[in-house]
Amino acid sequence: MKTEVIWLIIGFTGQLLFSLRFLVQWWKSERQKRSVIPMEFWYFSLAGGVTLLSYAIYRLDPVFIVGQFAGLFIYMRNLYLIKKYEQQASEIQAN
Repeated sequence: MKTEVIWLIIGFTGQLLFSLRFLVQWWKSERQKRSVIPMEFWYFSLAGGVTLLSYAIYRLDPVFIVGQFAGLFIYMRNLYLIKKYEQQASEIQAN
């Protein structure tokens, strides 16, 4: 398989992962009858972001690289804050 085709598959896979985050968010919100952002949203964001960043680096697209790189910090920070909150909540419950 040609290198260009492999990178197109990687790019489309990243886009699919990134798009799935919206479907998961919508589905969870509909189930709870309120707007929620589930953990899966952040994991799909991170997986899609890493994959799309890889594709952007391959394509040498500086706009795409900066956009995806900046997004990764936001996704990781949100995951960190959620985990930190959950840890603090479990410590409070334990006491």
